[in-house]
Amino acid sequence: MAFYVHGFGHFHPENEITNKFLEELDIGTNDEWIMERVGIRSRRTILPLDYIKATKNVDVREGFKAVLYTAAEMGRRAAEMAIARAGISKDDVKMVVSGSSVGDTLVPAEACNMAAALEIEAPCFDVRSACTSVHAGLFLLSQMDPAKVPEYVLFVSTENTTPVIDYQDRSSAVLWGDASVAIILSTKIPSRVKMVGNTLNSSPAGHEKVVVPRAGHFVQEGRAVQKFAISKTILLLKRLQEEYQEEGRTFNFVGHQANLLMLEQVCKQCAISPERHFSNMEWYGNTATAGSPSVISMNWDRWKKGDDIGVVGVGAGLTWSSYLLRFEQ
Repeated sequence: MAFYVHGFGHFHPENEITNKFLEELDIGTNDEWIMERVGIRSRRTILPLDYIKATKNVDVREGFKAVLYTAAEMGRRAAEMAIARAGISKDDVKMVVSGSSVGDTLVPAEACNMAAALEIEAPCFDVRSACTSVHAGLFLLSQMDPAKVPEYVLFVSTENTTPVIDYQDRSSAVLWGDASVAIILSTKIPSRVKMVGNTLNSSPAGHEKVVVPRAGHFVQEGRAVQKFAISKTILLLKRLQEEYQEEGRTFNFVGHQANLLMLEQVCKQCAISPERHFSNMEWYGNTATAGSPSVISMNWDRWKKGDDIGVVGVGAGLTWSSYLLRFEQ
């Protein structure tokens, strides 16, 4: 089922983890090492920088106590931008869906926390699929009976990942940043943007490749995950190109914001020119499921009639997903 997108929103916290900051942690890394491997110059964090310097976040429980923003507050800021761009009131939102890699609460659903921060009274539930949580939520909505879905649905996700990062581990410390995103959707009310081609697939045999244990640090099998991410991104992007690329329309690409060098390799394989590839990880890091939606949101005013955006996500599970945004007005 195709449905309509009325607005995207995003928020990044102010505290900046630069490559120079990481070098000062004395964990065996520097700007050259980081740029050669992942292409990231900076990330944002909800943690105080002094806290990271003093503790390197060796105790995840203390990290969550030190945060400057809750997930709900981050989500509220992104949602208010999306609602304003949609030109609606928060009272028009009749369903709230959320999903992320790392939430503040196991109970209640993060969607309830987000809705409370927005003062929205509506059905709320979470769809958790790690770095493909937004993709999974959109896929689920695409499978629903349009007649039974409210006129406006808010999907809002906060990815506060830095509190689960061990800043003694350079392979993790160089990657992650915090962000929140929000999308206003409708199955009934037309807008200038239609979402089509939602897909979601998983291979649970790889469930141990990327893990955030309860009250523990993020861990992954880096090489195996990167190989998986490249192959699945190429597969899904080529499928989107084959099905939706057409004369008279401009095909753009936004991938999972994990590794800039990886995405540049994908673009070469799929004949995506640099001016048609959009990303933000160089300055914001890997923001998990918030990555690709935040890229779209940050460029919201530039998209015009005739633009298509192929969006591909990969994540723990292992899971891979895609959709296409078609700008028709």
